[in-house]
Amino acid sequence: MKLLITILLLLTGPSSFSQPSGQSARPTDKNFRAAVVKKNITPDKPQWLRGYNPRISAGVHDSIYHRIVVLDDGNTRFVLVSTDICVFSPVFYDDVASEIESRFNIKPLNFWWSLTHTHSAPEVATNYGAILYPVMANRRELADQNEKDSAYTTMIKQKLAEGIDEALKNLVPARLGVAWGFSQANINRRAIDADGKASLGMNPDGPVDRKIGILKIENEKGEPIAVIANYPVHGTVMGGKSQVISGDAPGIVAGYVEEKTGAPLLFINGAAGNLAPIYSVFPNPRAGHLSQFKVLLGDKIINACNQINHTTDAVTLETGKLIVETRQHPDLDLPHDMGNYTRTTLSGEKIIRLPVRFLHINDDIAIWSAPVELFCEISNAVRNSSPYPYTFYFGYTNGVMGYLVAENEYQHEGYEPAVSPFTPRADKDLTNAVITYLQEK
Repeated sequence: MKLLITILLLLTGPSSFSQPSGQSARPTDKNFRAAVVKKNITPDKPQWLRGYNPRISAGVHDSIYHRIVVLDDGNTRFVLVSTDICVFSPVFYDDVASEIESRFNIKPLNFWWSLTHTHSAPEVATNYGAILYPVMANRRELADQNEKDSAYTTMIKQKLAEGIDEALKNLVPARLGVAWGFSQANINRRAIDADGKASLGMNPDGPVDRKIGILKIENEKGEPIAVIANYPVHGTVMGGKSQVISGDAPGIVAGYVEEKTGAPLLFINGAAGNLAPIYSVFPNPRAGHLSQFKVLLGDKIINACNQINHTTDAVTLETGKLIVETRQHPDLDLPHDMGNYTRTTLSGEKIIRLPVRFLHINDDIAIWSAPVELFCEISNAVRNSSPYPYTFYFGYTNGVMGYLVAENEYQHEGYEPAVSPFTPRADKDLTNAVITYLQEK
């Protein structure tokens, strides 16, 4: 029977076939420990910037960082990294995850590397990531330029390993709290014209997600160790004319919250595929009101943290994963080195194998992630159907495979559907698979 099922799947090319697996951790009570480390990854010389058309940096507006949290429930260690860069391929993540496992014995399932998606940070690992958006051919030229200087990518990896090592050596007894916040710092960016066609702009009537998912980690004395804030917004306050390195809104907000609370903030982007900051693509920080995001979003994160009156030192971490199979767009190819993320049916149809990760914390928190630029309607639908009161989506995590567009948005065409390697069916394939996983846990 198993052989028959396998043959049928190969012949038909399933649109929502998933393969669940997971790792459970059931610790003894009150063994929870945590640590946080912040590593500066600002380059000391000009770099090609990722986002918009190729351009080389001509200064630094604000420093960029790895921010690393390690959680340990007495049985399972979980590493979450937030890095101020735009995108890289899942293949680069796989390579680094293999190195992390070899050095620290932390399985890839328990190592999540999330990108803030700032468009004002250096290109990383261009031999993997520069052709993720295949219609933008000029980025191939950028890849050729950066191949000659891989020193920055090497530094990124070294700083990451150093940070994880430091965090593992400094774990302390900890407590965890959770909350929701709210901010109107973002807006739907798919402006619809009279002909029904979309272009990049502002759409105040379009779908949006303005919830902030908050995790607060503190020590036994109630002093803050770290804050994790999950909010969807493109890192595009500054546009293609800007040549300064910056964490953009996510980085500015993180630095501000750190100044006010004394604890590092891991900014984890959400389903920002169709969400822009309310000030977007300006030529410089002042014109883009970049500092105002300290109030628009930073203060909202602080307010949400202050509403957390209960934290617990009895924490259970449980990780899992799905492989969601969905049809690949017939006219767009993924980079040639992503063979582990695709397959071809006997009939010649190309299938994308999309990895989805899960982290359950106790009985009320469910976090899921995927290496895509997800439209917010999809994460909203999952959250609304989830049995967990705190369901967070961590976007741009463990690489980026391109835009995964809400099915209804294809009728409006526009930039994101044009460059997506997925088909309209991917919306339902992913949504149904994730909801089923959460409801059956």
